[in-house]
Amino acid sequence: MTSTTAEPVVVVSRRIGAPAEDIFRILADPGRHLDLDGSGMLRGGVSNTAVSGVGDVFVMRMHYERYGDYEMNNHVVEYEPDRCIGWEPRPGRGHPDATASRAAWGHRWIFDLLRDGAGATVVTEFFDGSRMPEDKHAEVDSGRAWWQTQMAITLERLAELCAAR
Repeated sequence: MTSTTAEPVVVVSRRIGAPAEDIFRILADPGRHLDLDGSGMLRGGVSNTAVSGVGDVFVMRMHYERYGDYEMNNHVVEYEPDRCIGWEPRPGRGHPDATASRAAWGHRWIFDLLRDGAGATVVTEFFDGSRMPEDKHAEVDSGRAWWQTQMAITLERLAELCAAR
């Protein structure tokens, strides 16, 4: 397991003993995200249709103590089968910023898959805040250690799901 904190991106990697296509299939299925969630904030998908390309949107039910229950609309911005998938969350129903003019912070969650020998893949999870407004960077930076921990848990759960297949 490796991690870095280059401002404003948080990166955590893990080698998983599974082929990239098996891992990608899990990541592209919003119905499986609850099984992966290292943050404890996810409550499940509104629609669990598998992501099929850039431009798809999947909606996740969330809970955060400060906001209560709400939804996030995740816009797929990167999609290369068995190689990379990423989305940009935007506030949805019940989120206090859902109707704000600058509701989208521009941050992205990206999973990069790199084959590493027979039946193994290095999975790198990125929290990319480089497109975020400057005033939002402080909020993310103050939670940097928390994000790294939660991302490591997510990759651990992904490894466990792959091992159980």
